[in-house]
Amino acid sequence: MTFKNTTKKYLKEANKMSIKSLVGKKMTQKTDFMGEKINIKKLTVAEVTEIQSMAENAEGDDNFELLRFVIRAAVEDGEELEDSDFDEFPLDELTKLSNAIIKFSGVKGDPEKK
Repeated sequence: MTFKNTTKKYLKEANKMSIKSLVGKKMTQKTDFMGEKINIKKLTVAEVTEIQSMAENAEGDDNFELLRFVIRAAVEDGEELEDSDFDEFPLDELTKLSNAIIKFSGVKGDPEKK
């Protein structure tokens, strides 16, 4: 085998992407929120599992806690939001944002509904 062929083969192998190397990679997109574009990320399997568990056990005000969890998990800088910050947003805008996150993440159905 020549040097050129060896180099080509090495580069081809080096450029292969393994699934293991994608662990932890974040996928994002922009979505509308209150007339502005904000970045959301796809939820991980662990986050979706936690949301589903929360939804199964949700009663009354727990639905709002679930909404806050979804937004904090997926919105850029969302973890910095205090509970009181959510009180300052229109509820329908928060619901639309949560639904956009759920849809982008590939989750079937609405986690806020039993």
